[in-house]
Amino acid sequence: MNQKQKIALWLGAINLVLLSLFPPIDSFSFTDTKALIFSGFHFVFTLNTNEVINGDVLFLEIVVLLVNVAVAWLLLQDQRKAAGAKRRFNFQNAILLIVAVNLTVILLFPPFEYVYAVTNALLPSFQGFYFIFQAGPMLTIVTPLLYMEVIFVLFNGAVLWLLFKHEKVRGMSIQEELELLRKLSKKR
Repeated sequence: MNQKQKIALWLGAINLVLLSLFPPIDSFSFTDTKALIFSGFHFVFTLNTNEVINGDVLFLEIVVLLVNVAVAWLLLQDQRKAAGAKRRFNFQNAILLIVAVNLTVILLFPPFEYVYAVTNALLPSFQGFYFIFQAGPMLTIVTPLLYMEVIFVLFNGAVLWLLFKHEKVRGMSIQEELELLRKLSKKR
């Protein structure tokens, strides 16, 4: 592990502590006790009686943080085989960066719906995508759609990353195979 990877891990750990101390909070609506309204991010020890932690969004935040730390870990690894070799930026690294940016944008602009439109449908209707820190007080996060977005980005990123994987294994030449056979036959 090199110095840059250690820094990425420490920053990830600090961000994890901050996510735990300031989780996303929902408050119960005064008109409907079943409807939860997204009320922002509050210090965990100062919750009111009508507020609860939105566990789904907190889970997604933690997953996105861990994926971004893993991306940073992979991007910051020392890829130099020889002393004079330069580090190349390849398609796999670009895909990792795009996935990290997409996940961050998805959490900054989650799908919202109005509280009065909340139903128990599998795929609820949604009002639109709003900046998480400026969402109105009558909006609630549609977590099933948020989950679907994150899953699609992670799945597509993994498939693309595997698609552009460089195969570094080369076959042996005929001379190398004959040399290996001679060595193996002498050992018997």
